[in-house]
Amino acid sequence: MRAERVFAYGAAAGLLGDLLLGDPRRGHPVAVFGRAAGAVERVLWRDHRGRGALHAAVCAGGAVALAAVAARAVRTSAAASVALTAATTWAVVGGTSLGREARAVGEALESGDIEAARARLPHLCGRDPQALDADGIARAVVESVAENTSDAVVGALVWGAVGGVPGLVGFRAVNTLDAMVGHRSPRYLRYGWASARLDDLAGWPGARLTAALAVLAGGAPRTAVRAWRADAHKHPSPNAGPVEASFAGALGVRLGGTLSYGGRVEHRPVLNGEGRAVEVRDIERAVRLSRRVSALALGVCAGARFAVRAARTLTKTKGRTS
Repeated sequence: MRAERVFAYGAAAGLLGDLLLGDPRRGHPVAVFGRAAGAVERVLWRDHRGRGALHAAVCAGGAVALAAVAARAVRTSAAASVALTAATTWAVVGGTSLGREARAVGEALESGDIEAARARLPHLCGRDPQALDADGIARAVVESVAENTSDAVVGALVWGAVGGVPGLVGFRAVNTLDAMVGHRSPRYLRYGWASARLDDLAGWPGARLTAALAVLAGGAPRTAVRAWRADAHKHPSPNAGPVEASFAGALGVRLGGTLSYGGRVEHRPVLNGEGRAVEVRDIERAVRLSRRVSALALGVCAGARFAVRAARTLTKTKGRTS
């Protein structure tokens, strides 16, 4: 079976597995990788960019190498290749868990239990929940759903289309390293620099595809495009900016503004200033938009592989006849 069919069938099966089952409850491969990366950090850590770059290379490179060995071991069996791709896709994407956690916070807010909502918010993002009121929590959830649609689903599919199982694993490894050491704390300002920059590079294509699909899948394409063009560059993250701005425009809400991370207050620019303030009901709207974007991303990524194959075949045919 050709590689593009293996990816299409395997990725579709993996997304279906995520939809039906959510994340693996025990022995999650990402958690296993995180423990291994933590062990490497304990050996390598120094307040130095070079040590951080070595950490990223060892952890991400090792994960990709293992994935490549596994893919090579099953390459002679179409069924095994599809099964491996499906299992890997299921392990690295997290769209169902994202939606489940977002809805749990939304249900707590709807029932008026803001303390329960605050307790649940750290499952989605690293903001200080005690500094947020109900509207602030709702806004944080919508922003997290937008950003993680790219990080937890679309970006993985993009790199899976490019590199198969090693691409899927490599993207998740890089994204996990950024979450572990890529933030700007005194310990990781230098050591995590390489992981953060690598995550920016790996996330770039998925973020743009997510933003474009949010424009198509949302109910206000012109507003979404306008917000993307006008506000995305104002965001401190080169990848979260386009995604959050396009989601804001598609949903007709304002995102951004003042937020708090671990007691550190940040004043971020407003995205889609013409929109209204986020309400609790917008959480469900954001989750549904995320689902539509994820489904479209599978079609785009699989279609792109078939298109590349067709273009190569056409080029070879012309070369023989010329």
